[in-house]
Amino acid sequence: MLYLSFYFPPSRASGVYRARATANHLAIRGWDVTALAAPLDFLRDVLGSLDTDLAATVDPRIRVERPPLHRFAWEKDLRRYGRFRRTFPRSAQKLYQLSQRLGFPEHYASWGLAAVARGLRLHRRRRFDVVLATGNPFASFGAAWLFHRLTGVPYVLDYRDSWTLDLFTNEPAFPPGHPAWRWERRVLARASGVVFVNQALRDWHAERYPAVADRMLVVPNGWDPELIAAPVDSPQIGGPGTAAGGADAAPGLRFGYLGTVTRVQPLEELVAAFQLVRAHGDLTDAELRIHGHLGFSPAGSAELVSRLGLTGDTGVRYLGPVAKTEVHTVYAETDVLIFLAGGSRYVTSGKIFEYLASGRPIVSVHAPGIAAEEVLAGYPLWFTARSLDPAAVARSMVAAARAARELEPEQRAAARRHADRYARELVLSPLEARLRALVSGDRRT
Repeated sequence: MLYLSFYFPPSRASGVYRARATANHLAIRGWDVTALAAPLDFLRDVLGSLDTDLAATVDPRIRVERPPLHRFAWEKDLRRYGRFRRTFPRSAQKLYQLSQRLGFPEHYASWGLAAVARGLRLHRRRRFDVVLATGNPFASFGAAWLFHRLTGVPYVLDYRDSWTLDLFTNEPAFPPGHPAWRWERRVLARASGVVFVNQALRDWHAERYPAVADRMLVVPNGWDPELIAAPVDSPQIGGPGTAAGGADAAPGLRFGYLGTVTRVQPLEELVAAFQLVRAHGDLTDAELRIHGHLGFSPAGSAELVSRLGLTGDTGVRYLGPVAKTEVHTVYAETDVLIFLAGGSRYVTSGKIFEYLASGRPIVSVHAPGIAAEEVLAGYPLWFTARSLDPAAVARSMVAAARAARELEPEQRAAARRHADRYARELVLSPLEARLRALVSGDRRT
């Protein structure tokens, strides 16, 4: 298999966990996987962070190669400009924009072409049976299409994100006539399979591309048993010296959010709700702990610090990023998890599956009707106001705190049973079966 996955460990992009789990699952199932990923200098110098601990969890049988990427769109240092761009900056910009209109309409297009070139060299040494491409960036889809045209090798596309649908407005991401629409039609037409993370996204695309609908399937995100330990009692409310199981539990209950904080999340509503929670008689010493990165790059962190109220006495604490291999400790030390999400009915979020596996009470803080609610439905420790009104959210948080203090082992076991249906091995099995069928020539699977 040739796996086109720009964001692959040690990247810390949100989609990297699905990519890592997919590659590992296929390697365990006997596939010889070659992953083409982002160059390390881009992850380090442009995105500004690496998760080396996560890279250590990639199956050693997986070969990882990193085709180059031209950084025209990201380069801000004039000293690094080439001679033509230094001398004729406006002409260079116009030529670059023209290449986007006439070629592949994405800043990662050069990586896509380099991936095809690298894939062809590897293909000559030992032929690939199938290509799997995950997006974003969607240059991986264009690369899969071109590699197929040159070699005839079938390809499957994994939409872990949406290309032409804006997930936060429910509107098209591009105006009519934009080349992204042409390219999406082109790559879908020849794809042997198309994968989506939830049913809502599959339905949206099936309606627009009905000729491809019979090749579309849903493979949700999931959680990784090797990274998420079995639920354990929180030291605060279940350890020695506390009154776990009763209304007089020790103060200092810990609410927690784990994940990247972004500008599209309802941060103000969360902070306002938490202030109401702290006004509650037995929760005055409660903390809201934020674990993760503030934005996807350092540039936007100051705004997020302000929106989270981190500069005042709000009870909100920012504890920084957590390596993927250490997230189980965060769950073990958190009493109530906050599921903070932006977006619309098409948004699931990969983090929610880990939340389920923790066996903790979960409070939803997001607009009602997002796709993640389908995953949460039936989870016995889910608390939702189905509203972003701070008072309603606060009531959900107080109810979740009460549940955390009174939590019985049977409730946690029931929560874990709900989570078990989303273990990676289970959710990825249909994709592996589809890929195996392509190689065997049985397209009915």
